[in-house]
Amino acid sequence: MSAPPATEPLAPGGPPSLRDSMAAHGSGAIGGRWGRHAGVRRNGWWTPLRVLLAMTAFIMALGFVQKAPCANGDWTGSKQYTHMCYSDVVPLWSDERLDIGAVPYRDTAVEYPALTGGFMWVTADLTRGVEAVKSDWTPVVIFGSLTALLLALCGLIVTAATAQTARRRPYDAAIFALSPLLVFHAFTNWDLLAMALASCALWAWSRSKPVAAGVFIGLGTAAKLYPAFLLVPVWILAIRTRRYAAALWATAAAGVSWLTVNLPLALAYHHGWWAFYAFSNSRPAERSTIWAIGKTLADSGPDATDASYWVPPGAAVALAVIAAVLVVVWLGLNAPTKPRLAQLAFLIVLAFLITTKVWSPQYSLWLVPLLALARPRWKVNLVWQFTEIGVWFATLTLLLGLGTGQSAHGLPYGGLMIVLIARDLMLLTLAGLIVREMWRPELDVVRADGSDDPGGGPFDGAEDFYARLPRALDTDGAGPYVAIVSPGAPGPRNPH
Repeated sequence: MSAPPATEPLAPGGPPSLRDSMAAHGSGAIGGRWGRHAGVRRNGWWTPLRVLLAMTAFIMALGFVQKAPCANGDWTGSKQYTHMCYSDVVPLWSDERLDIGAVPYRDTAVEYPALTGGFMWVTADLTRGVEAVKSDWTPVVIFGSLTALLLALCGLIVTAATAQTARRRPYDAAIFALSPLLVFHAFTNWDLLAMALASCALWAWSRSKPVAAGVFIGLGTAAKLYPAFLLVPVWILAIRTRRYAAALWATAAAGVSWLTVNLPLALAYHHGWWAFYAFSNSRPAERSTIWAIGKTLADSGPDATDASYWVPPGAAVALAVIAAVLVVVWLGLNAPTKPRLAQLAFLIVLAFLITTKVWSPQYSLWLVPLLALARPRWKVNLVWQFTEIGVWFATLTLLLGLGTGQSAHGLPYGGLMIVLIARDLMLLTLAGLIVREMWRPELDVVRADGSDDPGGGPFDGAEDFYARLPRALDTDGAGPYVAIVSPGAPGPRNPH
C-alpha cells in the first residue's frame, strides 16, 4: 500500500486536531494542534501513514507490557486476574498440545477456525526453532512473544488498510492506532489476524478490486466468522445501485478462498476440523451476551454469583442473528440516501455481536477500525471503549472470586451485568448516531466535503435507485451537498 499523501491530499479542514474537539484536546500530548505552518511533504519521510504506524507500534508495545506479568505461565495466586493480564495464548500453548508438537486438526481438535489454527501451528514451529538457539527462555515465553510479534504486524496492517480506505482522511485511522482497547486486547487472543484480513478486504473494495476483497473476506472468515458479514453491506449497496457484478465476484471469491483453506482439512482430518463447529454449537452462552443475562435474571435474579450455565437452542440464536441482520438490511435499503459501506459494515458486525451467544471481551476490538471509518468522531467512541475496558476488569474480577478461597475478592454477576448493560447502551447509542447520519448525510463528517463514499469502491458516485432525499445542506450551510446522484450524471466525486 502506498502512503495516502503520495496519491491524495488530506481532506479539507486538515487532520482531526483541527476538526474534532476531543482530538484537539488530546493532541497536547504530542505537541499540540496542527499549526498553520505545518504540512506533509509529498516526499517527506513522516507521511500520515508512517505517523499512524508509529502510533500503533507504541500502543502495541503498551499492550505487550500489559500482558508481560502473565507471560511465563506461572499464575499462582490468580495472577492472571489480580494483574488483569490474562491471555488465551499462554494456557492454549499446552491445552492445544502445541507444546508437544501436535498438529492442529490432525492430532488435536483446536477450538478455532482453520486459518487461526494454522497461525498457531506456524508460531509453535517457530517457537521450537528459537528455543534451539535461545534455550534460556521457556517455550511458553517464546511462543507468547512470537505470537505478540506476529499479531503486532497484523495490527499494523489494520492501521495501514484503514488509513488507505479512508483515503483523504487517513488520520481517522488513529481511532484504531491509539485505541485504549487495543492495549488490553491486542494479545488476548488471535483476533488481530481476522481483523487484518477484514481491513484489507475493505481497502481492496475501496480500490474497486472486488475479487481481492472477496479473497480477503474468505480468508478472514477462515480465521473468525465475522468477516463474512461484510458481504451483507456489499449486497445492500449492490441492490441500491443495481451494480451486481462486483458483489457477485466478491461473493464467489470469498467462497473459493474459504474452501481453499478449509476443504483440504475437512477431507484429510474431518473429525479435528469439524470439532470447532461442533464446539461452537454446544458451548453455553457467554456471560457478556444477552442470552446469559436474560437466563440468569430469569433463574436467579440480579444477585446471582455467576451466570447460569445454559446452551440456548441453536435455532433461536440463528433466528435472532437473522432478525438483527434483516434490521440492518431494512435500514440500508430504506435510508433516504445511499449509506456508506463502512456505516453498514459497523452496523452488521454489531448486530451479530449483540445477538450471538458468544461475545468474548476481545471481540469488541473488531468494531474499532469499522467505527473509525463509519463515524470518525472521538468523544462517544472513547466513552464506549472505556466501558469495554470496564467489562474486561469486571469479568476478571468475577473470575477471581470464583477461585478457591477468593470469594471475598470477587464481583458478583449482578455487578458485571450493570457494566455489560452500560456497554450495550453505548454501542446502541453509536449505532443510533450512525443511523441518524444515514438519514441526515449532512451530519456525516466524511461527506462534509461533498464526497459520496470514499470506501465505496464500485458504489462510490453510483446512481442510487432507492433515493428519496435529493439534496441536503452541508454542515456549515455554505452550500448544497449533493447527496444523490441523478440518473446519468456523474457523482460528487468518483476517482475510479
